[in-house]
Amino acid sequence: MRRLLAAGLALGLSACASTSETNPGRTATEQLLMARAADLAVEDLRLPIPDTARVYVESRYLQGEGAAYAASAVRSALSRAGHALADDRHNADAVFELRAGALSLEQMRRVVGLPPLALPINENLNVVSIPELSLYSRRDRVGVAEFSGFVYDARTGAPLGAVSPMIGEYRIRSHKVLMMVTWGQQSARPGERDPGDSWREF
Repeated sequence: MRRLLAAGLALGLSACASTSETNPGRTATEQLLMARAADLAVEDLRLPIPDTARVYVESRYLQGEGAAYAASAVRSALSRAGHALADDRHNADAVFELRAGALSLEQMRRVVGLPPLALPINENLNVVSIPELSLYSRRDRVGVAEFSGFVYDARTGAPLGAVSPMIGEYRIRSHKVLMMVTWGQQSARPGERDPGDSWREF
């Protein structure tokens, strides 16, 4: 009996669990950087047409990662501005053709000391990685979004106006001293709001 208990205890202590994780093209923080940059770019979007005009947002030329979120952000901004949205150009008074000059990420790193290096060690170009050796380093990760477009009559195609480039940036900055002490914003966090304030009436 003692042997069975000992064996059971040993099995219990040696038990382990594993999880399976997917590896998308962007991390969650990178996706948030791009999304917040898109939101900021269109924050004050206004179209040079009457508020009563129904608008169809033509987003087929807005392509790339994050394009669907950016198109929805534009539609949301137009709705906040008072424009009625049409899901079909045949039911619209005006078409807003949208394009992106940029919707991506930038990363900048400043180091007082030696940055991480990869040095070749033989003729086969095998490399050895040398970690960062710094007194101080600063890392900036920036989501950048730039949109522009033009508006034309949905029935005749006649030009109604243009929207100059709208630019938004969302930045995360972190600091490190002696390769150990870190501070600064390490991840993108949503803005604070009152409990239950998850919607608002226009």
